[in-house]
Amino acid sequence: MIEGFKIPQVTFRIREGDTSDNEIACAIGGKWTNKTTDDFFKNKRVILFSLPGAFTPTCSSQQLPGFEKNADELKKLGIDEIYCCSVNDSYVMNAWAKKMGISNVKIIPDGSGLFTKYMGMLISKDHDGFGQRSWRYMAVINDGIVEKWWQEPGINNSGSDDDPYIETTPENTLKYLSASK
Repeated sequence: MIEGFKIPQVTFRIREGDTSDNEIACAIGGKWTNKTTDDFFKNKRVILFSLPGAFTPTCSSQQLPGFEKNADELKKLGIDEIYCCSVNDSYVMNAWAKKMGISNVKIIPDGSGLFTKYMGMLISKDHDGFGQRSWRYMAVINDGIVEKWWQEPGINNSGSDDDPYIETTPENTLKYLSASK
């Protein structure tokens, strides 16, 4: 991916309004809606980070909570929204955000993997039983155009368990935004 790239036009299937009476019950009662890339990115300067999966170790212990914790500072530096995208369905992404207590980062479920594929980041994690997933990447996107791009080294389709988390940290985004102000 290169800076200046226009992100692909994709429609995401999103579950909205599902609720449950307790933590054990599956959230139900909502409805399916369609959201497009324009709904998320048009006329906004956003951070998008993508990761291999909801409820996975690095994603849950470091990356998502790191962006959640730094959201106010990132928004002070000119960011309208912070999005986390994963090749997981909307039920899983909603449950993950609820379990993690996420309120500042908005989730984008890419259940079909089309957005991730068109971004050039769809990889096979069959060796881990995951199927097709996203390689870890991050971008500042301004009105649908990639302003700044980071991705982890060594896109992994080889069957190794490598899952580096060096480039796609909130600290790197803060550093970039502070320097470009």
